[in-house]
Amino acid sequence: MVTPIVTAEVTSAILQESRMGASLLRLHFLDCFGCDASVLLDDTEDFTGEKSASQISNSARGFDVIDTIKTQLELQCPGVVSCADILSAAAQASVVALGGPSWSVTFGRRDSTTASLSAANSDIPLPTSSLSDLISSFASKGFTTNEMVALSGAHTTGEARCTNFRDHLYNENNIDPSFATSLKANCPSSGDDNNLSPLDASSKIFDNRYYNDLINQNGLLHSDQELFNGGSTDAQVRTYGSNPSIFFRDFASAMVKMGNVGAITGQNGEIRVNCRRAN
Repeated sequence: MVTPIVTAEVTSAILQESRMGASLLRLHFLDCFGCDASVLLDDTEDFTGEKSASQISNSARGFDVIDTIKTQLELQCPGVVSCADILSAAAQASVVALGGPSWSVTFGRRDSTTASLSAANSDIPLPTSSLSDLISSFASKGFTTNEMVALSGAHTTGEARCTNFRDHLYNENNIDPSFATSLKANCPSSGDDNNLSPLDASSKIFDNRYYNDLINQNGLLHSDQELFNGGSTDAQVRTYGSNPSIFFRDFASAMVKMGNVGAITGQNGEIRVNCRRAN
């Protein structure tokens, strides 16, 4: 019952706005440097959540879709399905709807009753991250370098704000000049911080184009192009660029692993009635 409801709501949301699939996938990533639905908690007078973190504020989206799914599930089976499980299932449904691989979503996570703004600010990788930063950040959560490169392929769909790639565009050399020129009209050297550009050349579908863009020095973010910049991950980027089935396999496997990072189980945590606040 859970999967059909999630799939129907996610599909409907993507039909209304094609970018929403990428947003729901990213929401799961933002939460799953500790998969406990803490990212969903709203601030209150005496509680500061994670929504004002640097990589969440003004960029994370899809909260209303999660709310809709939660409402539907509470009508069918009150107090059974956690918000953390909904985030995980919505991410999988989004990838499938966009043409990507499927994987088995495990259920049984419970929701946190609190959140940590400082942890969100320190744990979530930045668009300015170096390759060593990315390797360390993912390793701290139990991921290998290969898994980090596979999970980075989530950037094959969605868009990024000008403020997150301006420096790469204007001040770095590992970017194709014609690609840089094509972006500058929409991302001037100052102002228009929230103007959006696609993360890869086929950003409305889930495929392996991201890796081929990196090979051609068409990575939008500094952190993206770091994966193919004369370093230890170049060979894996080439493999994924030429073998989409290998990328899909590795991405699905890494997503299963990511869904268990920091998960709350057993009698810990709770099943929130409203994903935006603790019970």
